[in-house]
Amino acid sequence: MRLEIIVVAIILVFTGLFLYVASNTDAEFGGADGEAEGVIEELTGGTYEPIADPLWEPPSGEIESLLFGLQIALGAIIIGYFFGYYRGRNQSG
Repeated sequence: MRLEIIVVAIILVFTGLFLYVASNTDAEFGGADGEAEGVIEELTGGTYEPIADPLWEPPSGEIESLLFGLQIALGAIIIGYFFGYYRGRNQSG
């Protein structure tokens, strides 16, 4: 019970911080890929060409977001399984 209270408190703190920063700044939320691309172009003067191309690119941003969401869900399921497994093992023994 104590662990659940700690986890909920941490989630609430981070949610509050996120909402505060999001409402008080004019920052755009972009991915790290876009930032890295800008830095590379600045450092090389636009002469950099990637060594490899992606094997497959999603046809739209919505599909890319869907696949990313599925990846997050799968990771959450795996993490939740192991938390449940170890908690059940500790309670039974």
